[in-house]
Amino acid sequence: MQLPKLFTMQRELDSFIQNNRKPIEDVFEEKGLALLVELAELANETRCFKFWSTKGPSERAVILEEYVDSIHFLLSLGIEKGFDTLRNWPSGKVEGSLTQLFLKTTASIDKFLQELTMDSYEQVWIHYGAIARELGFSHEDILSAYIEKNEENFNRQRNGY
Repeated sequence: MQLPKLFTMQRELDSFIQNNRKPIEDVFEEKGLALLVELAELANETRCFKFWSTKGPSERAVILEEYVDSIHFLLSLGIEKGFDTLRNWPSGKVEGSLTQLFLKTTASIDKFLQELTMDSYEQVWIHYGAIARELGFSHEDILSAYIEKNEENFNRQRNGY
């Protein structure tokens, strides 16, 4: 999947938020924590780790929306550090159960937050791609859901979210 369109849309949303909210000098750490929280919310909706419960995962649409919430922050972090030159979703193989993929993705995010390199940023994308594959999300699913959620986020900001 090509990423320039998503970076452009995210840059516009970030700019809108920055121009309409209390200024914060450096929001990188807040966005990093937000990415980790969104990943945890995604895991919670899949319920993949809840061995003690018989309740199944949330509906696919709910899980996809949580997934693209993470993508918003992943894009935004890349913009913050000048990695928005990434043209395509990096490919790579990450194996494991869904629980293992969440743990590995968390580790890749932590590494990126500590080592601000294009390689560590790409690794986060690769891990998110593995989660998408495991959840059965296509690039088209992700793109469509991202566009829809981006507009919802603009509306939320306009209405005092």
